[in-house]
Amino acid sequence: MSVQYVLASASPRRIQLLTQLGLTFTAVPANVDETARPNERPEALVRRLAATKAITVSGSFPDTVIIGSDTVVAQGCQIFGKPGDEAHARDVLRLLSGKRHQVYTAVAVYCAHSGRGYVDVVVAHVTFRPLTALEIADYVQSGEPMDKAGGYAIQGEAGKWVTGFEGNLETVIGLPTDRVNRLIERIGSDGVTL
Repeated sequence: MSVQYVLASASPRRIQLLTQLGLTFTAVPANVDETARPNERPEALVRRLAATKAITVSGSFPDTVIIGSDTVVAQGCQIFGKPGDEAHARDVLRLLSGKRHQVYTAVAVYCAHSGRGYVDVVVAHVTFRPLTALEIADYVQSGEPMDKAGGYAIQGEAGKWVTGFEGNLETVIGLPTDRVNRLIERIGSDGVTL
């Protein structure tokens, strides 16, 4: 019997990346509170949120393997999720301008029926060249940053700002498919029929 997968996300970028793996899946948004807890570090935040999304969606799909993911941008302990509005997006991009920052993405794979689940966190490092106020304003006005962690899409217009990069590009986009594969194989080895 072939397992059905559910992606606990409505993100078009995550849907596209998971489609490239050749999996048959349904995308269902998890609708969880993504607020960081006091003093929560970026790695712990994305780990918690990816797992929470997968577990939340599994309530409606108990016999299905759920894939959850979460991404944040950080400089040290300062975490940048999705901007709340255009002013917030401009502020975040000013802080990232000319600096190196980290992008953390967690992937969780969970099956309620077996009670098995795993989470993995991947980090990439991105450096932006210095940005002008006009570049930031024009980019924010385009609407592209509004639903993206850190207020930018590396695969979009912001890609031209990158002067340094270490890691997997899919981590920055929001779903490192090599980790998805690894976790699906791991949960399959636990006896979940794949």
